[in-house]
Formats: sequence, C-alpha cells, structure tokens
Amino acid sequence: MATILNTLFTLSDEQAMWRVQQHADEDAFAQLVRRWEQPIRNLCVRMTGDLHKGQDLTQEAFVRVFEKRQLYQPDAKFSTWLWRIALNLCYDEQRRIKRRSETAMENAEGETVIELVADDDSPVEQAEAGERAAMVRQALLKLPETYRTVLVLRHYEGLKFREIADVLDIPEGTVKSRMVEALGQMERLLQNDVSKI
Repeated sequence: MATILNTLFTLSDEQAMWRVQQHADEDAFAQLVRRWEQPIRNLCVRMTGDLHKGQDLTQEAFVRVFEKRQLYQPDAKFSTWLWRIALNLCYDEQRRIKRRSETAMENAEGETVIELVADDDSPVEQAEAGERAAMVRQALLKLPETYRTVLVLRHYEGLKFREIADVLDIPEGTVKSRMVEALGQMERLLQNDVSKI
C-alpha cells in the first residue's frame, strides 16, 4: 500500500523543480538529487576524466540548481536545464585545467571497467577488457570538447539526438554531424593507440 501511495504522489522532475523554485522545498530538491545524481556524476566523470573532480562537479551542479532556482523556466524540461548546468561546469573545469596545463588522466571509471567484465571471463580476458576500456577512456578525453559532449550524452547517458540538441541549444542535424565526426575521430585515436602496442 505504501508503494502505491508513493507512486501516486511522486512528483515529476518539473513538478519537483516548481516546488523547489516556489517554496525552496527541501524534500522536492532531495527527490531531484536522488533521481539525477548518478547520471550527472557519470557525465562529469566522463567529461573530465577524473573521478574526484566529477564528484565535486556533481555536487556543484546541484548547488547551482538550488541557487539559480529562480532562473528555471517552468515550461522547460528540467533534465535539459540540469544537463546544461553540469556541462557548463565541466567546460569551465576543462578551461581551468588547460590554463594550469594540468593533465587529468586518472582512471576515472573504475566501476565501469567492472561492469564491462563478465564474471566467467578468464583473468587474461578481464585484463584485456580493462585495457580496452582504459584506451577508450583516454581516447575520449583526447576528443575536442564539442565532439566528446555529443558522444558522452548519446552513448553513455542514452539521450536521443533531439534531447542532445535541446541541451546544447543547437540543431539536431548539427548533433548528428558532430556524432559522425566524433566516432570517426575515436576510431582514428583507437587505431593509433593499438598500432603503438
């Protein structure tokens, strides 16, 4: 019975954000954080290549959502607004890294490597899968920001081309052309990495 009641009274993202905007409703905000924390963390980690920075940027994204709640447009999709906030934080972080000439190449997705490895694989197969995953992560970080963003949102976060276009505020055709270029660049980067082995 409690599950049925919870389902009936569960707010949509937009309804929850409206409550946050109008009443600074902490319960509604906590609901949004619970729903979106993992996808936003995944995005931030993949965009920066650093687990700790990704976690920090995730927290900052939700701080910004609360601080800037009055700027949210009630007729807009909450997820689009949240993705934009998180991406802008990632872009800012990448600019800071470039200014400081830092390299953020830590193993950012240890849990993803574990997900890719089947339990019944031999140790050699597990090691090879881990190496392939590391090569993909490193190649992803070498992509220019515009291509990396589209690739991460589509293949890792599962957004449709139309949703990506909304998040980035660009035409859907531009998203598709960037995806084609991103995949081509990834293929070249991975071929170069394999040829060096």
